[in-house]
Amino acid sequence: MDKKKLAVLFGGQSSEHMVSCMSAVNVIEQIDTEKYDLVLLGITEEGRWLKTETVEDIRSGAWKESGVEAVIAPDATRKCVIFRENGRYWEEPIDAAFPVLHGLYGEDGTVQGLFSLAQIPYVGCGVLASAVSMDKLYTKIIVDDLGIRQAAYVPVMTWKMEKDMDSVIRQVEEKFSYPVFIKPSNAGSSKGVSKAENREQLVAGLKEAARHDRKILVEETIVGHEVECAVFGGGQKPVQSSGVGEILAAADFYDFESKYFNEESRTVVNPRLPGDAAEQVQKAAEKIFNAVDGYGLSRVDFFVTEAGEVIFNEINTLPGFTAISMYPMLWEAAGVPKKELIDRLIDLAFER
Repeated sequence: MDKKKLAVLFGGQSSEHMVSCMSAVNVIEQIDTEKYDLVLLGITEEGRWLKTETVEDIRSGAWKESGVEAVIAPDATRKCVIFRENGRYWEEPIDAAFPVLHGLYGEDGTVQGLFSLAQIPYVGCGVLASAVSMDKLYTKIIVDDLGIRQAAYVPVMTWKMEKDMDSVIRQVEEKFSYPVFIKPSNAGSSKGVSKAENREQLVAGLKEAARHDRKILVEETIVGHEVECAVFGGGQKPVQSSGVGEILAAADFYDFESKYFNEESRTVVNPRLPGDAAEQVQKAAEKIFNAVDGYGLSRVDFFVTEAGEVIFNEINTLPGFTAISMYPMLWEAAGVPKKELIDRLIDLAFER
């Protein structure tokens, strides 16, 4: 059997650059090298594309010193990566791409548009699903029509904050009592997310969120279990959901630091939840995945109250694959080891 050439992209220009590198190491180590020859493409935080040779270079960060620049040609007749080093150019054909990219410029439909232009098969959701799922405001608009409960919210635009912060504060305080959560509409790994117990913290939280996006959500506080469900499939493959995992955050809420750097944060697979909440989560995850036109994979996050009410939080179309990430952990608990999961995801890319 002839091997296929698979380009793996990692890094990127988002606030999740480091998480992407961590995920890429785990993905690359699970790819069947008897079936695929790998072309490793790192994207720096400034947006420079570089050819990378080894996983060790990704771990150490040495890949950023590579002298070989790279770009995927959008020309659909070429289906290749163009390299340049010391003024010399050459091309390498690729059969598919695995964008292990999180957040903006990777999970939001931008790189998916490049693959679509080039007609290169790729792992994960398409342009539409990636774009609307990355934007929390537009995800909420879609979920509003599904009959699935989600946290009540007030959308805030940064231009309105700059013009009349008092009216923004008034709008929030008329709808909610404190505490509230503030989130950038387009950001991942809880970057820019904060909790406000009072007006002063609300203003500070809005200003912090505005550093990450021009659209902001202020949401009611939901008290309950923070749970996640992994989804796989789409197209000709039936959509399947895993069991449920629960996050036990070490901090007041599951922010970036507690996700990746606080060893006291824990994840529990198949936790005990009230009533039939676990089944409700699975059904809602599949319904939301289909509503956004999901394909390949997504992780869908919810709250479950002590009364057993299931409340949607957000969907991630390229969930983390770090050593502590819930998506591969949930499928392993369902009997699908990482190597098989990665293989199935790449197979789906060719079936799109």
